[in-house]
Amino acid sequence: MRLAWGPDVDAFRAELVEFLEEHAPPEAKALKNFGSLSDSGDHDGESIIPDWARRWQAMLFDHGWMIPGYPRHLGGRDATPVQTLVYLQEMSARGVPRSVHFPGYAIVAPSLLEFGDDSQRQLAPAAIRGDDVWCIGMSEPNAGSDLAGLQTRAVLDGDTFVVNGQKVWTSYAMVAERCFCYVRTDPAAPRHQGISVLIIDMDTPGIEVRPLRQFSGAAHFAEVFFTDVVVPATNLVGEVNDGWRITMGSLAHERGGLWVQSVSLLESTLDDLVSLCRRRGLTTDAGVKRRLAEAYEQVSSLRALGYKGFTSFARTSSAPEHSYLKLATSELGKSLYELGMELLGPDGVVVDAERGEEGGRWVRGYFMSFANTIAGGSSEIQRNIIAQRVLGLPRS
Repeated sequence: MRLAWGPDVDAFRAELVEFLEEHAPPEAKALKNFGSLSDSGDHDGESIIPDWARRWQAMLFDHGWMIPGYPRHLGGRDATPVQTLVYLQEMSARGVPRSVHFPGYAIVAPSLLEFGDDSQRQLAPAAIRGDDVWCIGMSEPNAGSDLAGLQTRAVLDGDTFVVNGQKVWTSYAMVAERCFCYVRTDPAAPRHQGISVLIIDMDTPGIEVRPLRQFSGAAHFAEVFFTDVVVPATNLVGEVNDGWRITMGSLAHERGGLWVQSVSLLESTLDDLVSLCRRRGLTTDAGVKRRLAEAYEQVSSLRALGYKGFTSFARTSSAPEHSYLKLATSELGKSLYELGMELLGPDGVVVDAERGEEGGRWVRGYFMSFANTIAGGSSEIQRNIIAQRVLGLPRS
């Protein structure tokens, strides 16, 4: 039996491939994976979002390839769910990112379109096209992946909210025009209640942004401090104290297609491991072959699970598979980079690009892979979600 997508999907794919071959910038094609930009540049200013990336995102929007499932005025072409899946597969397989700053198109725009009022929904096109840069005010020093533990306060004072608190690990805060900020508006309410979402202009008095510099020298995260920041009450998204529902919608939109990218990166990493084995004459080693075969089995299973979850998501149903995929892909990625270090032997820990094989790619990837088990919801949080909401186990 031979499975096929059908002529309409094949035509859609052909049109996309033709567009990418003609227009994808060399900088995008050169990216090995979607984290490559994190190691380059000063990242205290506009270099965190290079000019080529801004032009590329705008071109995708203008040609209907930014979010194909959306209508034309939102950077799409009313693509079907299956066509959208094919789009994600082609982009991921080629390593071509839609954008190097995901919050605007992946989290903010879908949330505004679903929960915002008419004036707020008008902000969505610029967020998707990349004309406006957004940051997400979720994580706090004592509430990282545990969003329900956030303490940043917003007190209603007449027709304004007064915001006080701190956010941390806030991507793009140094260059963002607006923050999609989660605040506590009812401290007496249970943890998952009493949370609201505010749109905060980043040039509002009382906001201080402090870049967080990494070991690599880059600084693409920041701390954001709010001291008596006055925000118009009209900037409230949805209803007061209904922020948790918006949170769940935001993360669902982000993960709806993110698994395709994660699985594709695992497949690419596996291919590179095989190439490494061939260069080092390890293809006849029974132990190595067994470990590679086990990894292929895992990646194939994750892709099949992703298809199942995407089917539910496309039917506007919940997709608990996506929580498991986030957990499994990040943990497996860490194991694959560790395997690459083992296959290199003593060279596996050499970071120096002039002395280490592949410029220290495997040891660098190994250390970076730990970040993937934290970003977007830590592995520990994902295990709790799976245990409680999927398996129905009681909270310990």
